[in-house]
Amino acid sequence: MSVDVKYRTRSQAVGGRDGTARSLDSNFAVTMSTPKEIGGSGAPGVNPEQLFATGYAACFLGALKVAAAQAKVRLPAETTITAEVGIGPHAAGGFGLTVALQVAAPGIERAQAQALMDAAHQICPYSNATRGNIDVAISVA
Repeated sequence: MSVDVKYRTRSQAVGGRDGTARSLDSNFAVTMSTPKEIGGSGAPGVNPEQLFATGYAACFLGALKVAAAQAKVRLPAETTITAEVGIGPHAAGGFGLTVALQVAAPGIERAQAQALMDAAHQICPYSNATRGNIDVAISVA
């Protein structure tokens, strides 16, 4: 697949799930911590799944705005995307992820919101990157 790259960013992690991570432009830095549910201490900090969920939610909302504009639908400013990311052992070995994306779009009919979600799922770069690799469920609140 050919991508006409318009923007690049770089981040660096030290210490893995129990270390630190930061963008190399210094705009973002976090302390990492492994959740108790997967064998960690549960100490204060974030984990890769939280970062992935946050990025996917924001990116998907951007794609939803594009889909709404293409459909000539006014998306309410208070529209939200909630992303839930799960991690666990994969049947083929190693670990795998699951994703559930849910939209809350006050004032938009359920069928129209679902149609916009379906369109956004084809536009969103996170969706395109995960398609065929991660189970992604999309729904309307």
